[in-house]
Amino acid sequence: MIFKKYSIGQLAKESNCKVETVHYYERIGIMPEPPRTDGGHRIYALPHVKRLNFIRRGRELGFKIEQVKELLKLIDEPNHYCNEAKELALQQAEVVKNKINDLQKLQKVLNDMVVECKGSSSSIDDCPIVDALFNR
Repeated sequence: MIFKKYSIGQLAKESNCKVETVHYYERIGIMPEPPRTDGGHRIYALPHVKRLNFIRRGRELGFKIEQVKELLKLIDEPNHYCNEAKELALQQAEVVKNKINDLQKLQKVLNDMVVECKGSSSSIDDCPIVDALFNR
């Protein structure tokens, strides 16, 4: 059976990330060092593509690198269960919920500042938006 092989550039393109990102993930140990050609070029295969996609998707969902490492550990080591991944996902969902709440508060403050603004009938010296930025 012949397996498709990828250069680092092809791997990055296939996974929609940058070559520098692949190098970084290898350096911190969440991407395994691939085999190399006699000339020293890295040779990647489908498992590398899948793993890089997993990492990229986890990062898109807001998981920090350490959390992605924990998720990968569940996959890489024997005797783990789905509830462990569920717990990490629940923790991340709580983080996202808190960020949404913070953003909604921020939106309210900005909307309140806009409502207070008298527009072109008032000088910038009397602008409540500018004042709020200086005072809050």
